[in-house]
Amino acid sequence: MKIFMNTGGLAATNAYLVADDTMGQAAVIDAPRKTLAPLLRIAAKHHWTITYLLLTHGHWDHIGDHKVLTDAWPQAKVLIHRLDEPKLLKPGSMFYPLKYVIPARRADGYLEDGQTITMGKVQLEVLHTPGHSPGHVALYCRAEGELFAGDLLFTQSIGRTDLPDSSPADMRRSLQRILQLPQATVVRPGHGAPTTLRTERRDNPFLTPG
Repeated sequence: MKIFMNTGGLAATNAYLVADDTMGQAAVIDAPRKTLAPLLRIAAKHHWTITYLLLTHGHWDHIGDHKVLTDAWPQAKVLIHRLDEPKLLKPGSMFYPLKYVIPARRADGYLEDGQTITMGKVQLEVLHTPGHSPGHVALYCRAEGELFAGDLLFTQSIGRTDLPDSSPADMRRSLQRILQLPQATVVRPGHGAPTTLRTERRDNPFLTPG
């Protein structure tokens, strides 16, 4: 599995290009504004076919470039959990007007808990991890020990739960769920640098007692 990351947008949000190099198939995870063009160039250079845009949730800073991808790859399917599709249908910030327009669109399909998304031999398991938003998902590659965590877990922090549709109780349950994964699992968050579950279990003040 090949993984490339690019960071951009007003909230310094991460986008990921994930590919099976041998089979030539790829997916993009999240689409922050002005982040996807370099990742699409990488895919073109390697002659990879992008089959999916997988959205961990529908907040504006994760969806701004969705049309950039589908303009380049019209056959790519845009998938999101159905509970977060309303944010894709009516994009925007909850707190202030954006200085740019995110086009509204329907999802091509829905990400469901336990579902497997396949690109060549790469398999990503969908984990419904509500808390930051009702339809938040993480994407877990069991074979490679990689977790694309969206805004669930960051280096020494976690996603916000003070938003109108956030739930601290759901966040606690979602964190406990992913902490059951192997401790060597690499966490690739929606913001910031990669970490591991072992490191976060030891050092993250939101996960450690006291």
